[in-house]
Amino acid sequence: MTQAQLAQGTSPLLAVRDVSVVFGGIIALNGVSFDMRKGQILGLIGPNGAGKTTLFNCLSRLYQPSSGDILMEGVSILSRPPHRIAEIGIGRTFQNVALFPNLTVMDNVRVGAHSKTSSDIISDSLRLAWVRRSETEVNKKVQEILAYLKLEDVAHTVVSGLPFGTQKRVELARALAADPKILLLDEPAGGLNHEEVYVLGDLIRRIRDDRHMTVLLVEHHMGLVMSIADHVVALNFGKKLAEGTPAQVQADPDVIKAYLGSKDQ
Repeated sequence: MTQAQLAQGTSPLLAVRDVSVVFGGIIALNGVSFDMRKGQILGLIGPNGAGKTTLFNCLSRLYQPSSGDILMEGVSILSRPPHRIAEIGIGRTFQNVALFPNLTVMDNVRVGAHSKTSSDIISDSLRLAWVRRSETEVNKKVQEILAYLKLEDVAHTVVSGLPFGTQKRVELARALAADPKILLLDEPAGGLNHEEVYVLGDLIRRIRDDRHMTVLLVEHHMGLVMSIADHVVALNFGKKLAEGTPAQVQADPDVIKAYLGSKDQ
C-alpha cells in the first residue's frame, strides 16, 4: 500500500481554513481552504499572480493571514514566528536559493540540523558532554543526508561556486536535516533542464516514501506536478479554482480557461 493510499480516511496533517491575505487593499488570497493528509504529495498550481507564493509564505509564517487559520495536527500555527516553525515539523526550500554563500555544503546542511537541537551559547562555549554528543549526532545526520542526495563529493566546497542545480539540492538537504513532517518545496524545478526535472520528480517521490514525509509542491512546471502529485489544488486570482486528482484538475474547464484563455478570446 502506498503512502498516498494510507493517507485516505485519516485526519489532515495540515488544514488551511478560509485563509485570506490583503495587502493594502489588494486581495492576494480570498478564503482558500484545503487539507493535506499524511504521506501525500500535494501540488499547488496556478498562473502568475494566482496567490501560490502568498499562501506558501503563510504556511512558513513569513506572512500573517488577514483572516482564517492554518492548523498543523489540529493546532493553529499562526502564533508561531518564522524561526520557530521548524520545531513543529515544517521545512521549506525557496524559489531563489537562500543558502549561506560563503559556507561549505556541509556547513549549510548542518545549519538545518541545528534548528532541532537545544544547545545554547554557554553550553557550546563550555563544550559540555551533552553538547559534544549532540554535535556527533548532527554530523552523522548531515553525512547521511549528503550521501542520500549524492552530495558527498562537494561536501567541503563553498556553495557559491556550485552550479545552480547543485545549490538547489544543497537547499533541499538543509531542509531535510531538520526532519520535517511537511516539506514545502517552492518552485524546485526552476532553472533546471529537462533531464534534471525528471530526476527531481523521482527524488521527491523517494523522499516521500523513504523518509515518510508529506510534500507540498508549488510549481509552474505542470509536467512535474501532474506526474508526481497525489492531489492538486489550483488557484487563480487568490481563490481556489479546482481541487482533486491530477487528472480531474487537468480536465477542469475553469483550470483550462485560466491557463489557456476561453475559446472566444
